[in-house]
Amino acid sequence: MHASGAAGASLGDLQAISPAIPAPFIDKEYLGVRVARNGKIMNTQTSFGADRLALLLISLAALPLQAADISATDTIIVTATRNEISIDDAIVPVRVITREDIELSLATDLSELLRFEAGIDIGRNGGAGQATSVFMHGTESNHTLVLIDGVRINPGTIGGAAFQHIAPEIVERVEIVKGARSSLFGTDAIGGVINIITRDADSPYLEAGIGGGSFATQAGHVSGGSNGEMGEFGATLNWQRTDGFAPRVESDIERGYDNLSANVFGSTMLGGSEVSLRHWRAEGNVEYLDFFLSPVDQDYENSATALQIDTVFSEHGNSKLIISHIVDQIQQVQSPDFVESDRITLDWQYSHALDKHTLSGGLYYVDENAQSQSFGSGFDENTEVRALFLQDQVSFDRHRAFVAVRLTDHETFGDETTWNAEYAIDLNADWTLSAGLGRAFRAPDASDRYGFGGNPELQPEISDNAQIGLRYSAGNRHRFDVEIYANDLEDLIDFDLTTFSLVNVDEAEIRGAQIGYEYGGDSYTVRTEILLQQADNTTTGARLLRRAERSANLAFTKNIGDHRIGVSVHASGDREDFGATILDSYVVANLTGQIQLGRDWQLNARIENLFDENYETAANFRMQELSGFVELKYRWK
Repeated sequence: MHASGAAGASLGDLQAISPAIPAPFIDKEYLGVRVARNGKIMNTQTSFGADRLALLLISLAALPLQAADISATDTIIVTATRNEISIDDAIVPVRVITREDIELSLATDLSELLRFEAGIDIGRNGGAGQATSVFMHGTESNHTLVLIDGVRINPGTIGGAAFQHIAPEIVERVEIVKGARSSLFGTDAIGGVINIITRDADSPYLEAGIGGGSFATQAGHVSGGSNGEMGEFGATLNWQRTDGFAPRVESDIERGYDNLSANVFGSTMLGGSEVSLRHWRAEGNVEYLDFFLSPVDQDYENSATALQIDTVFSEHGNSKLIISHIVDQIQQVQSPDFVESDRITLDWQYSHALDKHTLSGGLYYVDENAQSQSFGSGFDENTEVRALFLQDQVSFDRHRAFVAVRLTDHETFGDETTWNAEYAIDLNADWTLSAGLGRAFRAPDASDRYGFGGNPELQPEISDNAQIGLRYSAGNRHRFDVEIYANDLEDLIDFDLTTFSLVNVDEAEIRGAQIGYEYGGDSYTVRTEILLQQADNTTTGARLLRRAERSANLAFTKNIGDHRIGVSVHASGDREDFGATILDSYVVANLTGQIQLGRDWQLNARIENLFDENYETAANFRMQELSGFVELKYRWK
């Protein structure tokens, strides 16, 4: 099973149904929309690690640099407002990971991309394929909504989305929106939204790559697409396998992983509508160690299929209808235990542009089935959700505003109203001041209500969120931003040992500030961010688990003729984990490079954990040591 957390992490964070020990005694941590095409720093674990970081930064500073354009005005996003806008017009903090970023990173899964983003903490139970939790802006790991091409993929059973199974090779770009967004997307969007937009074909292309590296890792992919008068179509197939390393500090048993992912897409014009169909699927096997350190494994399947119909009614009005189906399934190999989510969703939106307003409204319907069997007991439950949402984007002179409200009728707990109210003013040509308030919620999942210790009377977890931002953009070279955020959560779900059931008992208070600066462009870019954060359970007085109070990131890329190098550094303060365990601070860095071999061939390489840092993001689970990966890629375009 996937996992996440109440006082900090979830039922398991094991991503697996362990056949060896009942769920109550496992670690407790409750486990898109396409864009327009044009669219105090902590002490390190040792001073030696800090010295290496300083030397690395000095070496980067000594490279010959040439200033260039980092203008973002041509970047079109949709996740912040459900409508296409320039990223410069977004009031809330938005970060976009581009296809160029993805290719240079040589990341093996989505979580490897996200861990170098400010405001995101990763908790991982070892290496490739192991259970992975993402904590955004200090909230719980099941408080982040994850979309693939407009489709919610968070499972209806325990936990968050399976980031560890999403292959970057299928991804065109990732939009990260920080802060409450339940008024736009419904349940789970308390900490923010991660929108994964899969690859398309602006022009005909064919790409193939094969690679290998440490831990007997092998990978390969083929991708291609075309467009023309009849429409657009394409497909990506990605394969990965590894023997892995020993994920548990108490054992030397290595555990492997394999993943076969496919993404296909096609679109055409029918009458006055553009009709598109997309399908993503990942399947494979994860080996891991259970509570007693016995080697076990599980098969998994994740898929999302979406039929989208975009209709332009007039110069000012357009409609978007998405009919989708997702499957999230885990089957234990050593026992009949399993979990499965099966969800059908209808999401319809109509938008109408006026002189200074863009009005939008729509309807949302979900029919979900969740099943589970664990230790001879389980559930098979259907849930229906209906929602109505309205919103308005306002823009005049130096002012921008966004208001949205959503009325949700949930079959189990009844009605919930969520909203956002945001405002931004351009103080002058360079400075923008923004502020926003929002109310969000997370509906109890089927495991919360009907699993072991479940409580059908559970109420939703509620969040009241506030953000203030200041952004500076001087010409097309400098960008500086400050974000201050606060989140008060109530009715958090936790396990009550007196009643041996789940109850709404906890409250949490999160306060944070982030400073970021970017400079560069065509020849090079430098991006650095520092985050200070306090996330506490106000009911118990304890720190929320697996979230650092201090962190910093540095990303540097440099073009050298047709070649490219990149360095990504993440420094994390200490964290608390289950059993009052303190996880040490650490600095981890990756070095990546691309060497162009003629017009169509490219040699790519990555050195992971450049300092060979010994660190943990989840107690007693190793992270990857110094290792490497090399890929040979062919691309015709």
